[in-house]
Amino acid sequence: LTFARKYYGAHMAGFSIPAAEHSTITTWGRDGEVAAFKNMLAQFAKPGSILAVVSDSYDIYNAVENIWGHELKQAVIDSGATVVIRPDSGNPVDVVSKVANLLDTTFGSTINSKGYKVLNNVRIIQGDGVNIDSIRDILATLKLQEFSADNVAFGMGGALLQRLDRDTQRFAYKTSSAVVDGRQIEVYKDPITDPGKRSKRGLITLYRNRSTGELFTGKVAHGINALYEDALNTVFVNGQITKEYTLDEIRANVAR
Repeated sequence: LTFARKYYGAHMAGFSIPAAEHSTITTWGRDGEVAAFKNMLAQFAKPGSILAVVSDSYDIYNAVENIWGHELKQAVIDSGATVVIRPDSGNPVDVVSKVANLLDTTFGSTINSKGYKVLNNVRIIQGDGVNIDSIRDILATLKLQEFSADNVAFGMGGALLQRLDRDTQRFAYKTSSAVVDGRQIEVYKDPITDPGKRSKRGLITLYRNRSTGELFTGKVAHGINALYEDALNTVFVNGQITKEYTLDEIRANVAR
């Protein structure tokens, strides 16, 4: 947030909610789990607010059924907040399914316009073992049980750094041109063991079709004419910033 404010003119680039982390629960001790949950409610549960509380430090099902669903149920309802219960261990499909059913039993649900159940006062966030496959399986299971997808949010922590990289979409920057002894040469790789890693060669840029907006990569000065224009703008030259963008401009470009 501070980076976006400093470099991209965004007063507030994104938002979050108050959320407990394991240490903020377990430092209260096993016998203090209820007190830890109460503390989260006391500090952050206000009418219309949302807060997340990790609840699997010891026994997620006991926490859902007995602590949230019984001991603290009325406090949750009276607060006017939406409490997001966070399991963080076990088989994601089984755990989210069971937690949803336990919450439905204790807090109840309403039927939305599409005929699916939306939990009252509470939601679920799953942040462990989350990937494109587990998300699909979790949502499919909830659908079979007639729960709306509105009941669950998904988070990714370490997997964002460890499982999504340039090879996810086979995307990488490679040097394509260099000047050696005053002569410009084409630079590229073309491994025999993987033709898919063949890189583009020469001094290249991105061209835009002036009428359709279609983009393609081609060699510099080979495509600029009445039909195509150079789509790239110079941003850095020898370490100097020559053009600045606001985050709002970037988001607008992405939206287009």
